[in-house]
Order: sequence, then structure tokens, then C-alpha cells
Amino acid sequence: MWGKFLPVRDCSDGGDDAVPKSGASEPTSSCCLPQGNIWTMKVAFRLLLPLVLVLISEVSGQRRKPPRKPTRPPPEFVEPVEPTELPPPLPPGPPSVFPDCPRECYCPPDFPSALYCDSRNLRKVPIIPPRIHYLYLQNNFIDDLPEESFRNATGLKWVNLDNNRIRKVDRRVLEKLENLIFLYMEKNQLKEVPAFLPPNLEQLRLSRNQISKIPAGVFNKLENLVLLDLHHNKLSDGVFNKNTFKGLKNLMQLNLAHNILRKMPPGVPNAIHQLFLDRNNIEDIPSDYFKEFPNLAFIRLNYNQISDKGLPKNSFNLTNLLVLHLAHNKLTNVPFISPKLEHLYLNNNSIEKINGTQICPTSLMSIQDFSPSDLESVPRLRYLRLDGNLLKPPIPLDLMMCFRLLQSVVF
Repeated sequence: MWGKFLPVRDCSDGGDDAVPKSGASEPTSSCCLPQGNIWTMKVAFRLLLPLVLVLISEVSGQRRKPPRKPTRPPPEFVEPVEPTELPPPLPPGPPSVFPDCPRECYCPPDFPSALYCDSRNLRKVPIIPPRIHYLYLQNNFIDDLPEESFRNATGLKWVNLDNNRIRKVDRRVLEKLENLIFLYMEKNQLKEVPAFLPPNLEQLRLSRNQISKIPAGVFNKLENLVLLDLHHNKLSDGVFNKNTFKGLKNLMQLNLAHNILRKMPPGVPNAIHQLFLDRNNIEDIPSDYFKEFPNLAFIRLNYNQISDKGLPKNSFNLTNLLVLHLAHNKLTNVPFISPKLEHLYLNNNSIEKINGTQICPTSLMSIQDFSPSDLESVPRLRYLRLDGNLLKPPIPLDLMMCFRLLQSVVF
């Protein structure tokens, strides 16, 4: 039955071969398909072949999976390192109308007593002409002030050395500047207050350094100093004693904010008008601490750790106090204030309730019947901030009855 293979022949030539010829010894069996059927089978084969291959791959489990991306360990965090190579100094400018003008600086023709050497990538102080009174050296890379720095410039009145890299100041470099009034050395790398400061200095700005030491007697001869700015340094309680500020008889503004104090500094000059102690860790205020300052008008104690326990009742009942900042502390009650206080900041504490009768610096009975001629006896508080506490509206009526001049309350 299966002994012979029957070929499939194309019958497109007329079909005569499908009939056996006469006289043949043996009839030939063959299968003849039309040409159209062969083409149909080829197309079907081509369409079914990919499907068959996919099925075979699925069955045999040999279907390839996309390769996994190699896992990389997270990059290690590297602290940014300040570049050791400094940018080159700027090229000299055009010749000046002043023959003694340093080529790396600028001498304005209409301001002959000024010398602008700021933002020039300088490493040292250039030679300063004797005629210069106002010297601008900020935004450079100066790291040292040797004794010869201002040898010829004894007439200097204003020196700006902000934003340099000054670590060391020669003991005698500033003393010879007898006419110096303003000295700016903010954003440097000083470890202590420079010694032998000129006696006529009126403003000394040393903020944003690394100062942790104040040499004994460094302020003794500075009777004319009215502003001392030491904020954002590393000053602790052990740095201060009753003689630290001795000699500052006319100091009006003292800024010790953003240091690491836990106690109120001793020996603050009696003439002080403005005292800044924000962002320390002060927990309490000694009784009658502010009584020694009859001219004190402005106090900032925001961002400390002051609680009701560490705040005596009449701490801020000061005759000339106008502005008091006590935000971001741990108070649960409103402190007693002076009738002359105009601005009070108590936001972001833990105050739960306000009793206007208790905190009112004047009797409510005397206020209720006041006439325009009695305005002097009415508390002068005009701005009160209480947001960020545990208070709930409305604002207590007795509070508004007491402070009749209130213009704004943030509740």
C-alpha cells in the first residue's frame, strides 16, 4: 500500500497527462493539483510557521527573557572639599589718574580718599596710599594681616575686610590706625577677637567667624564703641565675666545671637539700647537682670528655651522698653509688660489662655472711663503676635479693653 510514492504534478499544461496513454504497459498513478491550491498552501505555511515556533518555544521552556540590568551600588556621599587652588588675581586695570593707586585696585577720580580693591582675588593687602580714608577689601582670599599691612595708611577711617579667609591678625596691625571708626571683618575664620583695637573705633562687626575667645581687656580702651556685632560665632558662657565688656561705656547695640549661650551674659554695659540674644539655649533670666539698663528699648530673645519658671514676673516691666521678641520659646503664659511697650512677639510658644486683667499694666477700671486727655495713662501696645500657640478664638474682650491702641493682632 505504501510501497510507491505518488508525485504531485502541476496540471497547468492542459491536463492531458492525467489520462494514461494507450499502449502503456502499466497505468501510472499520480495526483495532479491546480496551481492556485499550491500558492494557497505556501501562504498558509508562511503564516503558521511563526505561531508554530512560538508554541514550540513555550512548551520547551526555552523562551528567552530580557536580561536584567546590572545592579550598581549607590554612590558614596563625598563631603564637598573647598578647592585648594585659588583663582588667579585679576589682571591690572587701566592706569589711574593717581600715580600712587595700586594697579590691582580702582581709585575713583571723584572720590580720591577711597580705594576699591574688592572682589579682585587678592591674597594680601596691597600697598595703601597715605591719602586713603575708605578702604574696600571684601570678597578676596586674604588669610593674614601682618604688621606691615597698613603701614602707610594711618589715616584710614573705614576698612571693609568682609568675606575673606583671615585667620591671624598681627597684634600691632590695627593699633596704629588711630583714626579708624568702622571695622568690618564678617565672614572670616577668626578664632578670637583681635587685640589692640584702635581707641576711636565706633563700630566693630565680627559676625560669622569662629570666635570662641575674647581676650581679657580687649575692649578696655574702646570708650567710643557704639556697636559690637558678634553674632553667629562659637561663644559660650565661660567666655563672659563681669569685666568682659569693661570700657564700653557708650555701647548702644550688642549682638550675641546665634551662639551657644545657656545663661544671660554678665557685665553688659549700662548704656545699652538694643540687645540681641536670638538662637541661643538660654533657659532663664535672673531676677532684675534688665533693671541695670535704663535705656534698653529693644530686646530679642527668639529661639531660646525660656519657660515661665525661668522668667520672673517683672522682668520686662522696663520704663523705656518699646519692642520685645520672645517667639519660639516655652512660655505658657503672657508675661507682665510695661505700659510703654509698643510691639510684643509671643508667637510659637505654648500659651493656652490669656487673662487680660492679669497682664494689663494698668487697672481696667481706670481705663474704661478714660478721656482723650488721658491717653498717656493707656498702655501703648500697638502690635501683638500670638499665632503658633494653643489659643482659640475669639480674642478675649478684657485684652482689647486693656490695650485700646492695638492696631494689629495676629491670633
